[in-house]
This record gives sequence, structure tokens and C-alpha cells, in this order.
Amino acid sequence: MPNVTAHSRARRTARPAVAFALALLLGSAGTVPAFARTAIDIAPHKATYRLKLDHARLQSGITDVNGQMSFSWNDACDGWTIDQRFQVRFSYAEGEDMNLITNYATWEAKDGSAYRFNVRKLVNGEVDEELSGGATLDGKGGGNVRYDKPESRSMPLKPGTMFPTAHTLRVLTQAGSPENLFSVPVFDGAEAEGASPVNTIVGKLRSPAVMKVKDADLLAAKAWQVSLAFFPINPGEPLPDYETSMVLQENGVVRSMLVDYGDFRVSMELETLEKAGKPPC
Repeated sequence: MPNVTAHSRARRTARPAVAFALALLLGSAGTVPAFARTAIDIAPHKATYRLKLDHARLQSGITDVNGQMSFSWNDACDGWTIDQRFQVRFSYAEGEDMNLITNYATWEAKDGSAYRFNVRKLVNGEVDEELSGGATLDGKGGGNVRYDKPESRSMPLKPGTMFPTAHTLRVLTQAGSPENLFSVPVFDGAEAEGASPVNTIVGKLRSPAVMKVKDADLLAAKAWQVSLAFFPINPGEPLPDYETSMVLQENGVVRSMLVDYGDFRVSMELETLEKAGKPPC
């Protein structure tokens, strides 16, 4: 599932997992978590989404948001790779427009035990931030992340932390069950501060989609309404930084998403969708 974050308010739209590919329940190294052993058949795919302003309060100063996100979820045999690119323009009532480009590439072990990330953010053509590194879960309830950029350093991950695809798998496992609410720290590498607390609600089954895309059979899967609230890493903050509401299919395809930053909302609507090839593992 795409990952979504903004420059002050705006830069957070650079965080897609989505995000779409977010993570939950901890799996011990070398052990497949129980939720990942269920019959979930992820469909590797490539998609593009149109971004536009859904609503803005007067105090936000934002008059328009438009752009595109490309998203690719691929099977790498030993793990899942996600490549995501945001291109977004923010227009303001006062001041110049801001052009934000974010490139986000990750690899995640299929047992949820290891993760690698590379993020590059540009604002108005200038490099604003670069992050890269890797993270592991230790099988004892916690883990560790190593940053190579913006500087070499390590930090612990809280017990219960998950990586993005593991979170998506847990969401899909709990879809349609009475256990539709859970909260865990999620580490996606999009910020330098570590894992963010994320509250997840899996909602009702949605109606099938009717859209003209290359591989329309990908849209035949069941879909649920899923809501995510991303909280500040620092404890004691009662309100989320932002919230997302999406239509997530059981094959991992996200049909649409609405990202709410409080004083403005951005919608993401599916434009193109096609299958990605599976490697001969």
C-alpha cells in the first residue's frame, strides 16, 4: 500500500506506505508471523494515481494541489520491493508554488524480519532530504535501524514495531473479522526519527470497481475501507499528524485514498493499473 508524508504541512504528502504498504505485528527473525501464514495472495502490480486538492480551510493558505504518484509492488523472491514516486505541486494564496518530488524505494523480507530503504526528497528542484539504511527485528520484541544517510547512526525500534508490507498483510488478514482495530509502531524509513505509532481500523466491504485499466481483472478482488491515523513519534501528542482513508483490495491493490492533514485534504484516484511479472524463484 502506498506510503504518504509533507514540507511543514505539504511535505508529508511525500510519504506514500499508505500509506499503501505499511507494517504491523512483529515477526521474529527467521520465523513467519502467524498472520502472514494465512492465504493472502498479493498481486505484484504497477499503478499510477492522480493527486488533487479535495478540500482546504481558509487558514491553510493552500489554493490548489495537483500531481501524480507512480507505485510499483514487485515480488523479489526473498522479499517484496516497492518503488514509489510522488510529483506534487502546492499552490498558495500568498507566495510561490512549491514543487515536491519524492522517490521512495524499499525491500522487505517476506518473513517481516528485515527491511531496506532509500528516500530522496526534492523541493523546487533542490535536494531537501535523503535517507537510506536498513532495519531488522530481533525476534525478542524489538529491533534496530541503521541510517547511512543523512548521517551514520543507529537507534532501537520499539517492541511490536512492524515494516510496511507486514502491516498490509495484517490488515488483509483481519479484514472481515471482528478484530478490526489495532495499533502498533510502523517503521517505513520515510522519516529520520524512527517508527511512528499508527492506529488502524478495517471497515466495511466495498462494492466492486468498474474502471478502464489495462489489467481490469486486478479490480475483481474483494475490497475494504481502511483508515489509518499516523501519530507523532514523541509521546504525549493526543492528535495524529495526519489520517488516511483508502479502499484496499485483498490482492494488495489500492483503488483510492484520501489523506487528511487537518486543514486540507488530498485525494488520490487510480488512473492506470497493470500486472507486474513474477520472477522464477
